[in-house]
Amino acid sequence: MSRRVICLRHGQTLWNVEHRFQGHSDIPLDETGVAQAARAASLLASLRPSMIVSSDLQRALVTASALGRVAGLDVTVDKDLRERGGGEWEGLTREEISAGWPREFVSWEAPGGEQVAEVAERVSTSIRRWAAELDSDGLLVVVSHGAAIRLGIARLMGLPEELWPALGGLGNCSWSVLEEGRKGWRLLEHNAGTLPEPVQSDDSPEATED
Repeated sequence: MSRRVICLRHGQTLWNVEHRFQGHSDIPLDETGVAQAARAASLLASLRPSMIVSSDLQRALVTASALGRVAGLDVTVDKDLRERGGGEWEGLTREEISAGWPREFVSWEAPGGEQVAEVAERVSTSIRRWAAELDSDGLLVVVSHGAAIRLGIARLMGLPEELWPALGGLGNCSWSVLEEGRKGWRLLEHNAGTLPEPVQSDDSPEATED
């Protein structure tokens, strides 16, 4: 058996709808986000998670708590799972950012914000730390944020930084599934919204088992 990690993005917020950079701003779920969290909880609880760890920002923590209630698990809070800090861009729309910082907009590097490498390192380190506490067949659910999850997964898988943009984003209350194999962590599903299906493939021995 192999340890697995599900990385779950939080439910929708008003700032998501308005396309505002949230970063470390502590924005609550909206009504749709609460419903999304409840739906994700009902699905993921059936996988019998061993542990739930969440960002300390309320949009993630409320999403995690919905799963915790259904799964009968406490939620552990880890600030290292926070979203990428947006510096001067927090609360601004993409149009406002593009107009005010055209050069930085192209590279998506917010003045006063976190560098992608910093976010990737802190999130992947957090995932490794909590996954290490699992039994050999345990399942960890990490509840975090879109950019934080994407960057953390890329770093966890050992992808070179120039390939990190190849991983797409996650929708609200969608998730990605990682499994620890003989040669490290591998991505089984990305931006999913339904329960994982067993993989039967001629691709390689590791596609089905270790």
